[in-house]
Amino acid sequence: MLELKHVWKSYRVGALGSKRLTAVRDVSIDIAPGEVLSVVGESGSGKTTIGKMVLQLTSVTKGQILLDGEDVTARGHAARKAYYRRVQGVFQDPFSSYNPIFKADRIFETVRESYFADVKRAEWTARVEDVLQGVRLDPGSVLGKYPHQLSGGQLQRMLIARALLLDIKVLVADEIISMLDASTRIDVLNLLGELKERGLGVLFITHDLSLANYISERVVIMRHGAVVESGTTGKVFTDPRHPYSRNLLASVPQLHRKWSDSEAVPEKLEADGDRDLDPAPLTEVDEGHWVAAHP
Repeated sequence: MLELKHVWKSYRVGALGSKRLTAVRDVSIDIAPGEVLSVVGESGSGKTTIGKMVLQLTSVTKGQILLDGEDVTARGHAARKAYYRRVQGVFQDPFSSYNPIFKADRIFETVRESYFADVKRAEWTARVEDVLQGVRLDPGSVLGKYPHQLSGGQLQRMLIARALLLDIKVLVADEIISMLDASTRIDVLNLLGELKERGLGVLFITHDLSLANYISERVVIMRHGAVVESGTTGKVFTDPRHPYSRNLLASVPQLHRKWSDSEAVPEKLEADGDRDLDPAPLTEVDEGHWVAAHP
């Protein structure tokens, strides 16, 4: 359904753009209907840049992004508006997605004005209430309220409801629960699980390995803008083959293990000088389990 083919993203940095920083290097991933694909990596690994390119918030330097086989990387405003009917995003900080001087449900009105101007008010109200109930919100408790009167979990679920009003196929979820409390996190994760059962594809961007393990069928591990390992979540997490993947998993605190027993990070993996090198080719080490070449 959604496919990235050999996608690169570079930025001009330094004085007068004299230097080039490559944030994403030759990334190829795909998402099927009803699948959650987790993109995992430390800060600066390029995972958020991938989400921004999928949402067309930043341009693709090289490569293609395909939706249902159609290249969407170089399209005009009208085509982009149609694209957003099928692809939407929800981000880390729900509060920054709302204008504090307007009531929170104004986000639904902007959708109506842009895409459903011909729908009668009563019918639209019924749609909004129905989709709110679908994301486990009581319409009477959230409609007509200002953002500061609602919790982060309520605001995040309203953003998901806004996306669902457009009958989307793909949801980009970028660290969407990192600012929520523990009790609300599981509610939002379970909601994503319900949505994928309805056929929604989810690109789940996170630095939290436990969340990726909980929600996703497949996982992509990134380092310095490139994919170092990918495959089914069970295979990657139970039998990591790349040293960086093993170190990521070893860094997760475990109650039964002392920190001093953790695997030491090899000095070579600590270096940052390989960011601008060509990414290592991926090799299939097991069915559906791919690993980048490494020393």
